[in-house]
Amino acid sequence: MGGLPILYRAMAMRVLMLWILIYPVFLYGATAVSLQINEPFSEAVPKGGLKDYKLGVKYELGEGVPKDHKEALKWYRLAAEQGHVSAQYKLGLMYDNGKGVAEDDKAAVKWFELAAGNGLAEAQYHLAVMHARGRGVPEDDKAALQWCRLAADQGFAQAQHNLGLRYDIGLGVPEDDRAAVNWYRLAAEQGHAQAQYHLGSMYSKGKGVLEDGKEAVKWYRLAAEQGHVSAQHKLGLMYDNGEGVPEDDKAALTWYRLAADQGHAEAQYHVGVMYANGEGVAMDHVLAYMWANIAGANGLDISKFKKFLTEELTQDGMDKAQELTRQYSQDNPEVY
Repeated sequence: MGGLPILYRAMAMRVLMLWILIYPVFLYGATAVSLQINEPFSEAVPKGGLKDYKLGVKYELGEGVPKDHKEALKWYRLAAEQGHVSAQYKLGLMYDNGKGVAEDDKAAVKWFELAAGNGLAEAQYHLAVMHARGRGVPEDDKAALQWCRLAADQGFAQAQHNLGLRYDIGLGVPEDDRAAVNWYRLAAEQGHAQAQYHLGSMYSKGKGVLEDGKEAVKWYRLAAEQGHVSAQHKLGLMYDNGEGVPEDDKAALTWYRLAADQGHAEAQYHVGVMYANGEGVAMDHVLAYMWANIAGANGLDISKFKKFLTEELTQDGMDKAQELTRQYSQDNPEVY
């Protein structure tokens, strides 16, 4: 990138990964796992209660009947008490999320344990989350790791990604870049966007694999195309700097803008820099200042950048930039 230097790089990846591991339900918890409703990932034997389970699904999703979590809970319980494994898991989720019943971590753990003991990978992984966070059971990272590994060994992508993170930063296991790459790859090949992003990062840094910009771009792109904001930003950087791909300012700007519109402060800054330098777009210091405002509002220190732009703009230009900033914030309240 010519003209202005890139002032900021993503330096907090390891801190972010540690946060994700300590609080795994934040990223990999009930919402993501609960999408597995009609066709459980694991091939655990459901035993009895299939009709009751299907009724629970209908009421939970509102399929042919009004959506009613209390009614779903009733049918899931009937199926679970007959030994239906997926119903046991779903009942655990209802207690975990407080759907149709008061939130109750101990009850959630009870039903997760029954389903996990019957081999359901989703339940094993969710039980790992409960142990990791000390919800309904004493906090126990060893137990969390054991349940996570059981789910990962069945091919459950979220658990595989979690193990990759653990080996990446040495949480509960010895730090092992090759093992991290192995688990990331297994999840990434199933389309897990976070794993694709982290695998791209391993190739970009040469951790556990030979440094390979082309492979990094490949995995960043797969994640970015799923809307992964950090992957979109990284892909912008790769095009910006010609790493793993030919340098392409227009492509860089496209990916920066996608990340910027999701609230990524560094991407917002880089969009501003592209406008300031006329890279991939006509030079426009007003729009550059607007994006600097937005990046600053999202916590990035852009004082040097704004000082440069202030020297380039007239008062009318500054006023216009402020108005554009206000308009963007109104149109994108979740970003600004």
